[in-house]
Amino acid sequence: QVPLEEFGGGLVQAGDSLTLSCAVSGRTTTYGIMGWFRQAPGKEREFVAAINWSGDSRNYADSVKDRFTISRDNTKNLMSLQMSRLRPEDTAVYSCAAVAPNTATMEPRRWKYWGQGTQVTVSS
Repeated sequence: QVPLEEFGGGLVQAGDSLTLSCAVSGRTTTYGIMGWFRQAPGKEREFVAAINWSGDSRNYADSVKDRFTISRDNTKNLMSLQMSRLRPEDTAVYSCAAVAPNTATMEPRRWKYWGQGTQVTVSS
């Protein structure tokens, strides 16, 4: 059973905003570090953002810094990614991930749990 499930993907226009959510099976605090990755067609999966269990440590890829905000609500077992000023190059399948050494862990292979992913398409 996959403990993570993403919601909120879709088709938007450049400049629009979109929020993705990741529902966690069980308590989010169980998973500690959580994060988002994305994979565009023909490209490798890349790190987007990560957050620690309390939410006071966050890390972002340079390409999304100041546009995306990661957050989590441990009372609702949810993690979110608020995306603003979206660009066509943000088009990808976005996946949530959980359990990593720290928020600076950008290598996908070092994350333990993965969701199935949700498609985000940004038209120009």
